[in-house]
Amino acid sequence: MSPRRATPARPPATVRDRLVEAAFTQFATRGFETTTVDDIADRAGVSRRTFFRHFATKEDVVFPDHDAIRAIVAADLGRRRDESPLTAVCAAVSLVLEDYVRNRDVSLARFRLTRSIAPLRDREITNVHRYQRAFARFLEERLPAAEKLQAELMAAVVVTAHNSVLRDWLVGGAKDDPRPQLAVAFAAVRRLFEHSAAAGDDESTVVVLKSGASVEDVTRAIAALSKEGPLR
Repeated sequence: MSPRRATPARPPATVRDRLVEAAFTQFATRGFETTTVDDIADRAGVSRRTFFRHFATKEDVVFPDHDAIRAIVAADLGRRRDESPLTAVCAAVSLVLEDYVRNRDVSLARFRLTRSIAPLRDREITNVHRYQRAFARFLEERLPAAEKLQAELMAAVVVTAHNSVLRDWLVGGAKDDPRPQLAVAFAAVRRLFEHSAAAGDDESTVVVLKSGASVEDVTRAIAALSKEGPLR
C-alpha cells in the first residue's frame, strides 16, 4: 500500500483576511449601514488602529483586492505586447474573472451589497470604468492613431462581455465554472471585430442592448453581426 499523502495545510489567515471576513459577517447580520469600523475590528480581534492600517474606510473592505488585481492585469498586458491587441486584452480581463472565482464567497457577498447599497454600486461602476480606460489606452498604443475610436469600442465590448458572464454567474449563485462561457463570449467578440475590419474602415457597427442583458443576449447579438452584417 502506498503511503497516504498528507493534505497541505491551509496558510493561516492574515490580519487583512480576518478583517474582510469579519466585515462581511457583520454586514450580513447587522447590515452595512449600521456596522461600524469598531464592530469589524472587535469581531476580527484587532484594534481600531489596526483596522486603519489596512483599510481607510469600511467601504474599502468591500473591495479588498481591486487595486492589487488592477496591478496584476496591467503587468499581464505589459507581457503580451507581442500578441494581437484584442487577444491580449481578453486574456487580461480573464484574470479579473479568475479573482472572482477564487474568492467566490467574498464575490457573492459583495454582489449582494452592491445591488442594495447605492454608494457601493457607484464605486463598483467606477472600478469597471478604470479597467475599461486601461484597456482602451493599451489598445490605442497598439492600434494606428486613426483607430482611436476602434480602441474605445474594443475595450467597451470586452468589458461588457466579461461583466455579462460575471453577472450571470453571480445571479446563479456562483455554482458553475464561468470560464467556458467567457471563452464563448470572447470568441464572439473577436468575430465581431474581425467582421468589422473585413467590412472596411468606412463602415461602423453599433449594438444596443439593455443594461441587464445576459451573456446569451450579448453573444447572440454579436454572433448575428458576424453572420449577417451590421444592424441597421
